[in-house]
Amino acid sequence: MAKKKSSGKSTARPKASGRGKPSTQRKPAKKSGSTAKSSKSKDGRLRLQRVMASAGVGSRRECELIIEEGRVEIDGQVVTTLGVKVDPNKQEIYVDAEKLTVQRLQYFILNKPPGILSTSSDPSGRPRVIDLIKTDKRVYNVGRLDQSSEGLILVTNDGELANQLTHPSYGVEKKYHVQVVGIPAAGDLRKLEEGVYIAEGLARATKAKFLKRATGGCWLEIVLAEGRNREIRRMLAGIGHKVRTLKRVSIGPLRLGDLPRGAHRALTSAEIKLLKKAPSSEPLKKRRRPVKRKKVKAGSEDGETEKKAGGRRVAGKASSRTGGGKKTVVRGARKASPKKDTRGTKKTRSAKGASKKKANSKKPRRGGFDAKPKRRR
Repeated sequence: MAKKKSSGKSTARPKASGRGKPSTQRKPAKKSGSTAKSSKSKDGRLRLQRVMASAGVGSRRECELIIEEGRVEIDGQVVTTLGVKVDPNKQEIYVDAEKLTVQRLQYFILNKPPGILSTSSDPSGRPRVIDLIKTDKRVYNVGRLDQSSEGLILVTNDGELANQLTHPSYGVEKKYHVQVVGIPAAGDLRKLEEGVYIAEGLARATKAKFLKRATGGCWLEIVLAEGRNREIRRMLAGIGHKVRTLKRVSIGPLRLGDLPRGAHRALTSAEIKLLKKAPSSEPLKKRRRPVKRKKVKAGSEDGETEKKAGGRRVAGKASSRTGGGKKTVVRGARKASPKKDTRGTKKTRSAKGASKKKANSKKPRRGGFDAKPKRRR
């Protein structure tokens, strides 16, 4: 009998994925940094410290301290606990008896010239960074540049972003071009990356490299992930090079570009998005000092062992056989057993006194009644 030809269509059942469960499409993986909980709830309310920071009161940490001090009122009630969620459009919030109004966030980039102060207030009335910004909103500079330095500085009223850009735990890098007297050697640049001790402790550059020669010195490029007062100047002084010119050229993805000295402009929406992505989603942990552990040196085949504990080396007995078949013994000082501290007891005092008396009684005194007369020749 002729066999029936098999049709092109397969009648086999599709295999089930897993143990008896139907196959399903995979869910898209979560993006990195999505584990952090959002401070915004489903009903549109936000955490109080975030609303205050967005309104330009200060950084989020500063706003938390203001709340704990009892300087904030919500609908006539004083709030001192953190984590309270509010709706700024429906509730009245007062900080130091002044009504809080949600401001539109503004972001400016400024090419700071030398001689301008990076401070919010100056009793002497000297020119400040915020005096160069034309706005009716309350803004403040993000980070600082000393009076003799120049370059890029960010001015905004976004307290949350300001805290993330300036705090060293978020790892936002700032790049500087520095003109110094003399030409540092490769070893000196390596010292800047390894760390130079200043008054506050160890200061370390993320990157330090040579750019070009200049009259009487050269230009360097130094990258920092933290900002201390006159940090670069003190680090370079530590390796024996004086700073002539210091200019900041970038903060994270934000570049100074061709902006003229003393001029400013508003950031574009693309620059703001990049700037908000610059801080790492998880703050960096503090570096801990390495714990000193006891070093144990295992002996080789000949059996010698050395242990280093408490700064003392103790060598023990060990025996081994050499290639000739003879047995060699390596002797060392035995480890002394710990002595009991028995100072102050009556028994030990009396025992010590008795032993001294016995020792004195055995030795005859010179020139005493029991001394033997010297023989004359």
